[in-house]
Amino acid sequence: MRRTAKPVRKKRLSARPAVPKRSMARRTRAAGIHFAVIGDSHVGYGNSSAIFKNLLSKAVRGGNKRFVIFGGDNTQAGANHGAQAAAYYQDFKNTVDSTLGSIPYKASIGNWEASTQALFTQYLGAVTGQRDFPGTQGKVKYVWLDCAPGAFSADSLKLLRNLDNQYYYIIDFHWPLRVSGITVDSSHVLSASETAKFFAAIPVKVRERVLAIFTHHGHKFYRKLNNIYQGYPKTKFFVTGCSGDYKCKPNGSRGYYNATLTINGSSYSVDAYRVQV
Repeated sequence: MRRTAKPVRKKRLSARPAVPKRSMARRTRAAGIHFAVIGDSHVGYGNSSAIFKNLLSKAVRGGNKRFVIFGGDNTQAGANHGAQAAAYYQDFKNTVDSTLGSIPYKASIGNWEASTQALFTQYLGAVTGQRDFPGTQGKVKYVWLDCAPGAFSADSLKLLRNLDNQYYYIIDFHWPLRVSGITVDSSHVLSASETAKFFAAIPVKVRERVLAIFTHHGHKFYRKLNNIYQGYPKTKFFVTGCSGDYKCKPNGSRGYYNATLTINGSSYSVDAYRVQV
């Protein structure tokens, strides 16, 4: 007789805890691009050359600077009807080149250099223009303008009118804009009409893409971080102190900005903080 096989009991497998799926989206880390903004060194006046050399070396010593902005009145070129202008420009350029090494830089033109524009161009390049900001793969443009005599040049306004809204912008020029609440001496601030010309020249679609505006001339630090003008809710506005011996007081007006351009995915922002020297 055949024995009937007993039914085999199937083992129940214990349910395994669900393993959470890893997000396919990569987490983006914010990238900080550090740069320095330095104004009014007035090389050629008094002890400005030595003061500027000391300040510049401190500005680039730490923080992995990728770019340096010089905001005009870099030299005392207009003094003595420009007789020593070439020597002052050469002194400034020698200091910058030897101190910065491979760090790129650009200088704007100031009122003390307005009468020596040809020499400025020879030593420090064009008085207006734009270039890619280092480390941004061309997404951010650096724009420098000429308002040396207290009014924007036609080329400067034309450049603004042609800005493209596919980029972000950091803009530099010498005279501060006349924004509400500014504490800089009014004699060292652009007129209301020149200020209006500047803001009106920037196309409407570009206005939210102007990250920061750096200005100088006032020998005083000032920051306004939002609503600097109607239609510009996000743009930040800065005035530097000075970095030489001409009307520069070592009690807070002498120094520079440590600035950072932060990129976090598709978000771009700029901030800058005074360093007193």
